[in-house]
Amino acid sequence: MPSAPPNWGTPPWTISFRPKKETLPDRVDFAIVGAGFSGLSAAAHLKRLAPKKSVIVLESGSLGAGSSGRTGGMALAETAAGPLPGLGDVLAGYKRILRDLGISAELNLPGVWELARGKYSMEGKEVHPLRNSPIDWKDSGRLRAVNRVPGGSVNPGKVISGLAKAAEKLSVSIFENTNVTGFKPGDLIHFYVRHEGPRKLNGKKKRVIHARRVLFTTNAASLELTALERSTEAHLTFALATAPLKKSQLKALGLASRKPFYTVDFPYLWGRLTKNNAVILGAGLVTSKNWRGLHHLDVRRGQSADRLRWLEDRVHNLHTPLKKVRITHRWAGPILFTPKMRPIFRHHPKSRNAIILAGFNGHGVALSVYLGKWAAQSLLGKRSLPHW
Repeated sequence: MPSAPPNWGTPPWTISFRPKKETLPDRVDFAIVGAGFSGLSAAAHLKRLAPKKSVIVLESGSLGAGSSGRTGGMALAETAAGPLPGLGDVLAGYKRILRDLGISAELNLPGVWELARGKYSMEGKEVHPLRNSPIDWKDSGRLRAVNRVPGGSVNPGKVISGLAKAAEKLSVSIFENTNVTGFKPGDLIHFYVRHEGPRKLNGKKKRVIHARRVLFTTNAASLELTALERSTEAHLTFALATAPLKKSQLKALGLASRKPFYTVDFPYLWGRLTKNNAVILGAGLVTSKNWRGLHHLDVRRGQSADRLRWLEDRVHNLHTPLKKVRITHRWAGPILFTPKMRPIFRHHPKSRNAIILAGFNGHGVALSVYLGKWAAQSLLGKRSLPHW
């Protein structure tokens, strides 16, 4: 499970929290693989629900090095497949989790515009422009709002930092630069790990950890470890951020209400405002023969650079205020697509003592944190896994 490479660019937020240095234990009650939104949420909730149980988080790189720290920060309701049975109110649950864990992350939920150019969505649903649509842009046609749905935005860096801080405060041990290379199932799951940082574990390079229960939250990484390499598709997706805009420019763009947006037809485009009135926009995919190849892609050259130039050209031509706007950040991050666009939330095929939580199909900002709490409840036998 390699860490995010530096050639994926840099998003406009930071993850300020660094876990304290600890000695990796030989044996724990719960081990979580992956320190993103869902892994850190699950860890914090495990300790809240079972404070006497030992919980560790194993991260191959740094906190939020994968999808979570490199997402655009648009919080959406439901899943990419819609309202699945038993899901509940994702946004209300997300807001409650951030509040209960004391996380201030610039969460704003004014609703989200769905945009379209033609008469039909990508699923074939008929759509019509709203009367007096606030957005009227040029992007492979006339792009206007066709609907408003629940949602909003959040600062991903502050969410990651806040979740990690809350987890550590509850006595979760978080280990960065600790790569899980494999595991052996059983009543106790045996983890094989490799520490890639400068610090040795327990005074030596420890290679085995024993855990009673395990949660894999590696999403688009380590697909062999989670047995998802043949049933899912991992891609690199792209985003950029503009310099801050004036209020008059936001009004001209139709973004004065601060509602994020995404298109329901192709070519796909999504975006939102930051706290300082910069605009983040994203679109485009690049793939490789397998998920490991994504780590060799470079946003500065090749197909990835072409995708970013394509996105930047689209942004500059959307509307007059964006014509000459300065682009301050360009970056990419992994995304995992699943059959029928449903999140993967189930037992590992090799062990009933292990759960896999992954595959949010671009809807993971709120959903992954929300399902992380559910995963903690399931690991403790307090809640059944869904039948999705």
